[in-house]
Formats: sequence, C-alpha cells, structure tokens
Amino acid sequence: MTELQPKTSSWQGFWSGIYNMLPLCLSVIPWGILAGSVAVQSGLTLGQSIGMSAILFAGAAQLVTLGLLASGASIFTIIISVFFITAQHFLYGLTLREYVSLLKVRYRLPIGFLLTDELFALSCAQRDKQILTPGYLIGAGLCFYVCWNLFSLLGILMASSIPDLDKYHLDFSIVATFITIVVPMIKKLSVFLGVIFSLFLSMILSYLHVEGAIIIAGVSGMFFSVFIARLNKESV
Repeated sequence: MTELQPKTSSWQGFWSGIYNMLPLCLSVIPWGILAGSVAVQSGLTLGQSIGMSAILFAGAAQLVTLGLLASGASIFTIIISVFFITAQHFLYGLTLREYVSLLKVRYRLPIGFLLTDELFALSCAQRDKQILTPGYLIGAGLCFYVCWNLFSLLGILMASSIPDLDKYHLDFSIVATFITIVVPMIKKLSVFLGVIFSLFLSMILSYLHVEGAIIIAGVSGMFFSVFIARLNKESV
C-alpha cells in the first residue's frame, strides 16, 4: 500500500474540511444545546458540564451517561453502555485505516480523537479519496469539535435562564442529524432494506417498552443487510 499523494496543500485541505463540515455543524445546534442543558439539570457543575463535552465529545454517549447517572446506575453499567453505544468507532477506524495508517503519530492521534459519526460520513461521501489528507480530516473534525462545544456551552448557559428546556423537544435534532448522515450512504438495496428493517423494528420494540430497543434494532438491521447482500450476491 502506497501513500496517497494529496492534490491540495495542507492548509487548502484544512479549510476545505471546515467548509464541508459546516452544514453538519448547523444540524446539531439543538443537539448540542440539549446536551449542555441536560448536564446542568443532572447536577453537574459548570466546569464538569463543559469538561464533559470537551473530553467525552460524544453526543449520544453524553446523554446516555447523564440519564444513567440520574437513575443511580453504577459506574460499571455506564461504562458498558457507553462502550456499546460508541462501538461503531472501531468500524470507522478500520474503514479509514487505509488513509490514516501511514500518517505520523502527530496526525493519527488528533484524527482518532476527532473521529465522529459526522466526520466518518463526510469522509465516506468523498468519491476522490485523495482529498482525505491530514489537513482535511483535522480541519473537518476540529470544526465540528469547536462547534459542538460552543453549542453545548450555549445549552449550559440557557439551562439556568430557560426553565424546562427539555420540553422544547430539542432531542429531535438527534434524529434529523442521523438522517442526514445515513441517507447519503444508502447506495445499495441491502443497505436500504437494512435501514428500513432497523427503523420498523426499533419502533415496534420501543412501543413494547423493550430495554435496549435501539441497539437491538441496529444490530439486527446490520445482520439483515448482510443477509440481503449475500442473497442478492452484491459486490463489495
């Protein structure tokens, strides 16, 4: 495997990554506000709330952690839950390994920290993989990181001035964000059917109040998608 030669300079790639990430940053404004406000409402201090977004840097994991803390769950339960919720990052890393493994450690570490659902989706959407330079990946990831923390800080400040912020259904932004991530990646029949299967299964399990409905539906959808791909003899 040979290292890809970038078509653009590091700074050109950096600014290009920022530009391409901005639409996804705008879509998570309500989500970031929700995460910041829930942190304050869960009893965290100002410093703890800011640190959670800055260090953990995972919207779904942050909300689940706060919910488990509020319910009195043990540290072990929180760690296991967050592990499974963020396990897809192993797949993200393996997918991008071809473009990152040859980079120096000073590039690999920040890219690994900044790797989110949004950065992965943005990378996969690029047909010309030579665009995926260290500057591009770091620029896009850093842009999302800064925006996420700013939106979270806004939620932290709003939590003390706007009561019952959770009643405004800001959590719908989570659904909207993942729709913008998933839809462009549906390019095969197996993927489409897997998404539809997960959607309906999650709705049914949630209606039946089954614990872990979303995780069960997501994993089941992946197996169903693989089954359809083999049945249809789809090429990789």
